[in-house]
Amino acid sequence: MIMGTMLLWPAVAVLGFLLCTAVVVALGASSTARYEHARAVAGEQAGRAAARASGTHPAGRRVAAAPAGGGQARPQPRAVAVAVRPAGAPARAAVATPGAAYAWWLVDEAGQVLAGPFDDRIDADWAALSGGLAAVSVHGARRPDGGVAPRPSPADRAWLAELGDQLDRLPEDWDALLTDTDPLTTLVVEVAAALVEAGLPLHDAAGAGTSGGVCLVPETSTCGVLVSWRTHDRMGVQLSRGEVALEAVQELMDAALADTLAELGFVVQTFGASGVPLVTAVR
Repeated sequence: MIMGTMLLWPAVAVLGFLLCTAVVVALGASSTARYEHARAVAGEQAGRAAARASGTHPAGRRVAAAPAGGGQARPQPRAVAVAVRPAGAPARAAVATPGAAYAWWLVDEAGQVLAGPFDDRIDADWAALSGGLAAVSVHGARRPDGGVAPRPSPADRAWLAELGDQLDRLPEDWDALLTDTDPLTTLVVEVAAALVEAGLPLHDAAGAGTSGGVCLVPETSTCGVLVSWRTHDRMGVQLSRGEVALEAVQELMDAALADTLAELGFVVQTFGASGVPLVTAVR
């Protein structure tokens, strides 16, 4: 009996060792398989990322490869590539269909199309930069002679509409002066455009505006434009912060307007004892 017990325990120990070894081997094989699968997936993702990064244009490639079986290709997002001129070869447009809709084009110094059309100016400018083209972007329609008939872009039309709304705020002093041929009209439009571009709206003198803004008044003796700041009615009329604060703000804002317009290329002088900025010309 004692001899049988002594022989049984070594057999149990050996059997347990074999079972543990089998479990370890199985787990190792499973872990290795999962690792190989994960590495394969990571390799495929890296390959796709490298393929996407191979294009230099942020809009992607213009032409997609056709399927090998001759089937119909899947539709791709529309993007335009650069028609880069090879060494010694004449420049050709990416799409040279006369009468195309208004779009952005890259043209050379002679006004001839090098590449296009592009949906927006950013795409056109990026194409010129990445393709090393000595070209400028022009919005319009392609002409049969290879040039472009310029037309205002949607952004230009929106800007002109906004500028027109600002010019409608001019005081009545301008009503008898604004003509298409008057140089003072040209000057006030230039001044208003520069101020609005700088984020400074005009005071709505023609309406019931109370929020303040830039006042533009004609000065016919010098053929100039007087520029001053109008505070909100709460400060300027109700004196919510007192006369001292009003005078200080008025002086600071007038000086800021003079400096801003001088930086934007206008000839600025001071007018009268109050020192109001006077714009007389564009440098």
